[in-house]
Amino acid sequence: MIVQQLAIDHPDRLLSLCSIMSTTGDPKVGQGTPETLALLTRSPATSRDQAIEMGVAGLQMLSSPGYPATDDEQRVKAAASYDRAFNPAGALRQTAAIVGSPDRTEGLRSVTVPSLVIHGTDDPLVNISGGEATVAAIPGATWLAVPGMGHDIPPGVWPVVVDAIVANTKA
Repeated sequence: MIVQQLAIDHPDRLLSLCSIMSTTGDPKVGQGTPETLALLTRSPATSRDQAIEMGVAGLQMLSSPGYPATDDEQRVKAAASYDRAFNPAGALRQTAAIVGSPDRTEGLRSVTVPSLVIHGTDDPLVNISGGEATVAAIPGATWLAVPGMGHDIPPGVWPVVVDAIVANTKA
């Protein structure tokens, strides 16, 4: 969403654009499931252990069903995330920024840099319709729908995602 707005407001500052797991801001597209929306608005953890357990539950909900991670792998990620920067207020600010972001559809029609839109077919947080609307709004944009990918970029999709990003930046 940030790079989309940057491309609209400051097109001279970009050589290319890559929008991943995002949407245009149009409320008719890209909406998450009720379960994922509840995840964003739940009360924050009050301890490291609780944050890790909540993190694992969140990862299980958002992760790619076509590239499943083990509970142990998700626990390691959740612990690392907590130890790196546990900031519940920051997460709330991010959610508020997303909700308060305007519809960028018309502005995206003015984007002229090489653009790539990547979205998982199984993203429960930002429905694939958000990515489809984004690629439809940007003239000449390239679309990469990744089967089995959720709201994460698991190691199994890294080669195809990296190759697409490199090709777009070379364009």
